[in-house]
Amino acid sequence: MNKSSLGVAALALLGTVGAAAAGAQAPQPFTLAQAQALALQHRPRLQAAVATAQAAAQNPRALRSVYFPQLSGDLTGVGAETNSRIAAGGLNNPVIYSRYANGLSLSQLVTDFGHTANLVKSSRLDAQARQQDTLATRAQVLLQVDQSYYGALQAQAVLRVAQQAVQERQLIAHQVGVLEKNKLRSTLDVSFAQVNLAQAQLLLSQARAEVKSSFADLALALGTALPPGARLQDGPLPATPPADVTPLVAEALRHRPELASAGLELSSAQAYAQAERDLWRPTVSAVASAGLTPTGAQQLPDRYAAAGINLSLPLFNGGLFAARRIQANYQADATQRQMQELENQITHDVQVAWLKAQTAQEQLGLTQELERQATLAMHLAQSRYRLGLGSIVELSQAQLNQTQADIAQAQAKYQFQMASDDLDFQLGRIR
Repeated sequence: MNKSSLGVAALALLGTVGAAAAGAQAPQPFTLAQAQALALQHRPRLQAAVATAQAAAQNPRALRSVYFPQLSGDLTGVGAETNSRIAAGGLNNPVIYSRYANGLSLSQLVTDFGHTANLVKSSRLDAQARQQDTLATRAQVLLQVDQSYYGALQAQAVLRVAQQAVQERQLIAHQVGVLEKNKLRSTLDVSFAQVNLAQAQLLLSQARAEVKSSFADLALALGTALPPGARLQDGPLPATPPADVTPLVAEALRHRPELASAGLELSSAQAYAQAERDLWRPTVSAVASAGLTPTGAQQLPDRYAAAGINLSLPLFNGGLFAARRIQANYQADATQRQMQELENQITHDVQVAWLKAQTAQEQLGLTQELERQATLAMHLAQSRYRLGLGSIVELSQAQLNQTQADIAQAQAKYQFQMASDDLDFQLGRIR
């Protein structure tokens, strides 16, 4: 291989390596769907809600355990004085024999006339309410991701406007400076141009800080750092909000997980109140015990067995059951009032979100017209200034109007997307 071939090969290799390095460093698209998936995987708040729901799901199982036989094993060793009896602390005087014995004890609830059944029902409803809480937390996490994602896009759009404003005002300041040196413009014109440039640079500094802040907010919403080189992607504009809010309120009352959770909590509180009323009912249990006595006093047989039925009827406990029943009734009533308050709050939130979405869409069209008029005014002001028909004040005001219109248009798009997402959240559509 000659030197020229080696040179061509080396250049090709360097080009390949350079292209690979550029590809490795190129920003990677990071869509809203990817951000949502990342948040659902990493947000501690959502993980805590899931763990809480899973913990609550074990309560019905714990309460149902009384329906099953309770079996225990006993190993007992006793050393006693001859003819020893319990003489104090009890109404009977059983004889105590020296012995060692082992055996099994079995107890089985026959019925408590609905007390346990209502406790299980209340606990099951409460577990279902915690599952609805998980759905509500999931929706809140997704909404926060959406808002932070669009907020970061908005900050980037404002940054682009600020960068363009600095470039344009730098050019104008340079042109005015040249004209001033040639005695075609005054020092006042130069001062105005420099002030306009400084204002644009200040706006650029603020926009850069806002971009960093918005990306920090997005990382918080994700529950983890953004992928290296992530480049946020714009999405299509949402649909136009409906003209009538009434069906939207009805939809929200049907689908909001918070309201579903409140309804389940109310049913749970009512079932618990019924269980507290059932405390006055008797409890019937079956008991059995059997075992061996390998060694002991002569009076004891080498094995034993017994079975029986026990009826427990509460007669007086100092008002404990009555207080618990009244407390449970008040708690159920409070839960019902809280549910009514939540319905009112959801109705209000849907109406406000609907109004904000309509206003944001209206502003989207208005800012487009504002930007068009500001651009036209800017071009006219520049032309008048070049021809000596307009003043630097007129040009400065046109620059300011142009920048404000560009920022308003950049923000209006994302404000509309945020407002539409908030409306979807209030309607229970974000899951």
